[in-house]
Amino acid sequence: MTDATTSLSPQDGALHRQAVNSPARVLFASLVGTTIEFFDFYVYATAAVIIFPHLFFPAADPTSAMLQSLATFSIAFFARPLGAVIFGHFGDRIGRKATLVAALMTMGISTVVIGLLPTYSTIGVVAPLLLALCRFGQGLGLGGEWGGAVLLATENAPEGKRSWYAMFPQLGAPIGFILSAGTFLILGEVMSEEAFLAWGWRVPFIASVLLVIVGLYVRLKIAETPEFQKAIDKHERVEVPVAAIFRSHKRSLVLGTFVALATFVLFYLMTVFSLSWGTTKLGYSREQFLVVQMTGVVFFGLMIPVSGILSDRFGRRLVLVLTTIGIGVFGLFMAPLLSSGLGGAFVFSIVGLGLMGLTYGPIGAALAAPFPTAVRYTGASMTFNLAGIFGASLAPYIATWLATNYSLGHVGYYLLAAALITLACLLLSSEEEVSA
Repeated sequence: MTDATTSLSPQDGALHRQAVNSPARVLFASLVGTTIEFFDFYVYATAAVIIFPHLFFPAADPTSAMLQSLATFSIAFFARPLGAVIFGHFGDRIGRKATLVAALMTMGISTVVIGLLPTYSTIGVVAPLLLALCRFGQGLGLGGEWGGAVLLATENAPEGKRSWYAMFPQLGAPIGFILSAGTFLILGEVMSEEAFLAWGWRVPFIASVLLVIVGLYVRLKIAETPEFQKAIDKHERVEVPVAAIFRSHKRSLVLGTFVALATFVLFYLMTVFSLSWGTTKLGYSREQFLVVQMTGVVFFGLMIPVSGILSDRFGRRLVLVLTTIGIGVFGLFMAPLLSSGLGGAFVFSIVGLGLMGLTYGPIGAALAAPFPTAVRYTGASMTFNLAGIFGASLAPYIATWLATNYSLGHVGYYLLAAALITLACLLLSSEEEVSA
């Protein structure tokens, strides 16, 4: 069903079209929001490994405390599809700009509140429950952020530059990670372990409010995307976007979900699981392994623009197919690399996160491509966040269980299996579905 009652008049539409976004403003607005969102997300991921097991999940068995903490980490991934539906609905009905502002506020408030929470020693079992609630809020906000940021970039992109524009919001992931890991490294250097556990861990969560203010300022300065404005002018908006997705775009939703599977599994094995296993089982110090990860994330960031250039030149599908094969092969070597000393850990991080950049760069444009403008926010967001449930939500938990009960090598087989599923779905997708 189309919506005529909320469309602009021709005069209003003409005035709106005069507000043209400059490329620099568009790309910075898409980048700054995802940087903030992923900074908030990674701050939690790092704290879930090195802080929360001690302060929110006290247990005689450290492994049990770690698994409980990782379980709360997974909550956000189950909240993200709900965020995708809610924010996607308003993004496709009202507009990209207002929805992106609301998503950023949801994520930002949830993160700041985590930094203010009392711990288990103060209020008992209520503490982990409140932590889980805030984690849900983080997931809800990120569920609406990613799709909108990608559309902000791609719907302002000139012909032949969609992959290049779409990779800018993807850069928010490595930048946010570097800011998060760097913050924890600095805090670890300037204060004692006792002070860090007592109050220092709260600093990144509370300080994120400053980043949110910057993000809101930039987002409020942009105009609506030209493609969405055309949908308004042509009365193409649908009443319930999620219903239209399930009615007319189920194939794109299912294939897209598993096209992104290996991307998610790889990233959360390379970050959350490897940090946990490396510091608790392999003898690396927290500072050593954060440096290892930050080095790898630099290559993650460098490979994202490389993937954008290659995708616009040779097609997103080919880039994703070749990278997915590389991820599967990497799965066979990740265990010996990670467990062969500091040098091996650096190679593990550089190769794994370099592959992550090559797959993550084009994935945003690839997931948005099959959906028409009227349901694109909802479709792209749902696809990405359903992939998060299957590929990321339980990845650290599953990997920890596999490594504990079998061997570290079985974690590599887990990654190989995810790559094979993604490869099959890429081959089932047409070039037009991925590269349109």
